[in-house]
Amino acid sequence: MDSLLFAHQLRNRFGEVVSQPNQFRDEVTLIVSDPERIADVCAAAKKEFGFDYLKDISSVDNYGSDPRWTVVYHIYGYGHRCHLRLKTDVSEAKSELPTVAGVWRGADWHEREVYDMMGIRFRGHPDLRRILMWEGYPYFPLRKDFPLAGKSTDVPEVAFSNPAPLEGGPFVTTPGVGHAAAREPRAKVFEEKKA
Repeated sequence: MDSLLFAHQLRNRFGEVVSQPNQFRDEVTLIVSDPERIADVCAAAKKEFGFDYLKDISSVDNYGSDPRWTVVYHIYGYGHRCHLRLKTDVSEAKSELPTVAGVWRGADWHEREVYDMMGIRFRGHPDLRRILMWEGYPYFPLRKDFPLAGKSTDVPEVAFSNPAPLEGGPFVTTPGVGHAAAREPRAKVFEEKKA
């Protein structure tokens, strides 16, 4: 079987809650329109269709749009060797999804990272706490409205106490006109000196 066939079967199982499969460069994506059903869809993908491995959970900040976030689940079946991507949108007002840690135990850390970096909560998670930033840190660093330089902190000896300077940093491009590729930071190319 291939991923597209599994995607159609999952769509047939859930009807309008799951979109028609979208295939691009041999990758198949399904969109779960009701974020409250994502755990049900994931459970069926595992139990009924053999997707026994959760490869990753990631999130996308659609800053300026509603719903603000897209949460992406990359799943795989060892028995049939097929990959599938599931996506669901989460509004900023709600910022919460049901956990899939009961479906795949490995979701525990993935969901903690999404919570820590984006602020999306996972209802029913067994231990939803920060995994990279310290407890009590009031911001979510991967949100698009988080400043690239960082924020000042009053906590001594933790990261910086002042925002990081941006001059010459690896993620800063030179402003100006011209093509974006020309503004990207690149390794400096030195010309050989002629003797």
